[in-house]
Amino acid sequence: MKGGAVYTVGYKPFILMIYVFFAHGFEEIEAVTPVDILRRAELEVVTVGIGAKTITGSHGITVHCDISDRETSSKNLEMIVLPGGLPGTLNLEKSKVVQAYIDHVIENGIWLGAICAAPSILGHKGVLAGKTVTCFPGYEEQLTGAVISPERVVQDGKLITGKGAGAAKEFSLRLVQCLLGKERADLLEASMQ
Repeated sequence: MKGGAVYTVGYKPFILMIYVFFAHGFEEIEAVTPVDILRRAELEVVTVGIGAKTITGSHGITVHCDISDRETSSKNLEMIVLPGGLPGTLNLEKSKVVQAYIDHVIENGIWLGAICAAPSILGHKGVLAGKTVTCFPGYEEQLTGAVISPERVVQDGKLITGKGAGAAKEFSLRLVQCLLGKERADLLEASMQ
């Protein structure tokens, strides 16, 4: 069994799962850094390819994902992560599967991370009203109803947003902090030097 947050219901243990969605044109640093850091924290992370398992990023790096979007299940889901990049963000937004997962996590109080241009997807859905968020400069007007922060990483309830590729490590460590606590995130950061 891979690492992950193990919980018990009755006498049966189960592992909570994190989906990181990869669409063609994704920003590599913003997608791979969360996967790496969350796995270092021994959390169960599944990479999900939109439309296929093999996805190419905006800088020509190809990733073979664990599953395709046709193989997903919301069972035991504890977080989804939306990387930015272009045209990756646009391709995520076009995906009915991604849209359904965004609806699911919002309706069920599940963690949602979005970085760079990806918060614009949430703005277009109208789910950011009154939320404090950050994004890549130039996307602020697409975050309908949001309170824009200049910070590199912002958490508002179960929503974590990051400014861009340069904030990917901070963003990823905040995801760990949300799931496992600040002490675990700080120890992980220290171990990475």
